Amino acid sequence: MASRSKLSSICWNSYIKSQIASSNFEGVVQVWDVTRSQVLTEMIEHEKRVWSIDFSSADPTVLASGSDDGSVKLWSINQAILLLHLMDVSFENKHYRIYYYDLRTSRVPLCTLVGHNKTVSYIKFVDANTLVSSSTYNTLKLWGLSMCNSMVIDAPLQSFTGHMNNFVGLSVSDGYIATGSETNEVFIYHKAFPMLALSFKFNNMDPLSGDETDDAAQFISSVCWRGQSPALVAANSTGNIKILEMV
Repeated sequence: MASRSKLSSICWNSYIKSQIASSNFEGVVQVWDVTRSQVLTEMIEHEKRVWSIDFSSADPTVLASGSDDGSVKLWSINQAILLLHLMDVSFENKHYRIYYYDLRTSRVPLCTLVGHNKTVSYIKFVDANTLVSSSTYNTLKLWGLSMCNSMVIDAPLQSFTGHMNNFVGLSVSDGYIATGSETNEVFIYHKAFPMLALSFKFNNMDPLSGDETDDAAQFISSVCWRGQSPALVAANSTGNIKILEMV
């Protein structure tokens, strides 16, 4: 399946097993039938690059996308129509915020999470009441959503540091939080503890000697847990993919 532009994000539909969604640097969102290698639906309303997409866990026909144009959009993939345009965000140099919405009252955010010092690169729900966010300032922050009775939350539950983080992936499973690092390592934290739980270093293997060597120019580019299991797949900048398991 070929895209006409660089891909920025991809995700499986967890209910409709033959469907995946992709987004690209031109701002196009597409839904694919992998059994036929064909595009089913294409949405082109974003004005700039789309960084992130994800299917709704409650309704497999709804897809969300977030873009450099400062908007978040919700799509009906069955009808290829825009269901909801959540917001236009004006980004200021000193403010890097996370907006949390109740879709039943989407005109204003339910609350705003403030605390990152640089661009927020990823956001994932850890559970129904907890959110983890990643920034390009080498920091993950854990937020308690039960405190969203106030309009602004400026104190995270935890901050996780140790990795060198840019756009290197974020994935959660059963309280464990996995992220990549520009040191060519996978880092794993747990929501209950502020310190690092596990790490794994990618090394190059010499095809002749079998010896492993470190290459400081490489970095982890993507991580993903396999459902609610201890298995994790990770890939680095040279296309090296490893399947890891916590034991």
